Amino acid sequence: MSVSVMIPTALRSYADGNASIDCSGATVGEVLGSLTDQYAGLSKHLRTGEGKLRSFVNVYLGDEDIRFLDGEDTPVQDGATLTIVPSIAGGAA
Repeated sequence: MSVSVMIPTALRSYADGNASIDCSGATVGEVLGSLTDQYAGLSKHLRTGEGKLRSFVNVYLGDEDIRFLDGEDTPVQDGATLTIVPSIAGGAA
């Protein structure tokens, strides 16, 4: 099944400049695995050395944060959209 993954501007350089990429998989984890198989440079920005999704990387299936669903085990439907949103902190004092 085909799922569109929306790539944030900060990570597009690791995905050949693409704003979205069609990937396959039955779960969020499989889709993200397909994404990092296609663009290996994204892996270190999305996953820890142990293979876990980094804590500052938020992934949404449609409008739902996967942390409030079944995480990477969340099933996806054909034509779904995943959005990767890295947390950004900081600012002026």
